[in-house]
Amino acid sequence: MEAHMNMGIMSMCPISSSWSTTTPRLPFLHHLLLVFAVVASDMDDHWPMVERRGPHLWASGRPFIVHGFNTYWLMSFAADEATRPRVTAAIAEAAEIGLNVCRTWAFNDGGYRALQTAPFQYDEEVFQALDFVVSEARHHNMRLILSLCNNWEDYGGKAQYVRWGKEAGLDLTSEDDFFSDPTIRSYYQAFVKAVVTRINTITNEAYSGDPTILAWELINEPRCPSDPSGDTLQAWIEEMASYVKSIDPVHLVEVGLEGFYGPSTPELLTVNPDDYSGHAGTDFIRNHQALGIDLASVHIYSDTW
Repeated sequence: MEAHMNMGIMSMCPISSSWSTTTPRLPFLHHLLLVFAVVASDMDDHWPMVERRGPHLWASGRPFIVHGFNTYWLMSFAADEATRPRVTAAIAEAAEIGLNVCRTWAFNDGGYRALQTAPFQYDEEVFQALDFVVSEARHHNMRLILSLCNNWEDYGGKAQYVRWGKEAGLDLTSEDDFFSDPTIRSYYQAFVKAVVTRINTITNEAYSGDPTILAWELINEPRCPSDPSGDTLQAWIEEMASYVKSIDPVHLVEVGLEGFYGPSTPELLTVNPDDYSGHAGTDFIRNHQALGIDLASVHIYSDTW
């Protein structure tokens, strides 16, 4: 997957308490997010928080249906005055055709227009660009799923965290050390806290209390092939989901998985798109049973699987 930016269809549904086993490649890519419900009423009357009730999403006492699209580049474009109007246009166009949820990046680690320039260091101008994205989404009654990291090198991702660790003198041998090394995990948690507790400079509202945000996504398409048992990634998901909930108990949380079945459901391994998928260190059912995870996602690349 050249750019690893979630082409095709991404389906999403709330996690039931009794789960059964039963970049840019395109500039404005729609994906389907499957849940049960209706579009929320006018934001000016009341902009309610979306919550999970069992296997359903609700807002204002009614079921909430997600009609979503995937546009990862909003923050990067908002950071440049020349391209900022495209952010407003994309959100407005989506709202006009009835979409109500946008999944986008809330990270850029190192490199050009980075939000996180180094561990514990953030670019205020880029943060204000993210503020703009959230503000524009709210203006157009658009909910956001904000992804907090990337498994891939695009926009830094776990590889950048490991590079920072090596620069700090850590003995790291693999990008997968992102999931296990305590110092790297502390880098990630510090960044998550900076984003989740951010006060929007446009709306003066904390992200943690803003109903515009539908959910936090821990990481885009995590894989940990160095541990095909799935234990390493499972421990990381459990720790980070709990951490996010500790600083923001209101918003929903999802992992960001592609949807591969793993060792906990060997009878379903043949459903995966290839043999490798079952050994990528992910485990669709087990991962989504982690405490604090509210939504399940599936990334479908129509040219591949």
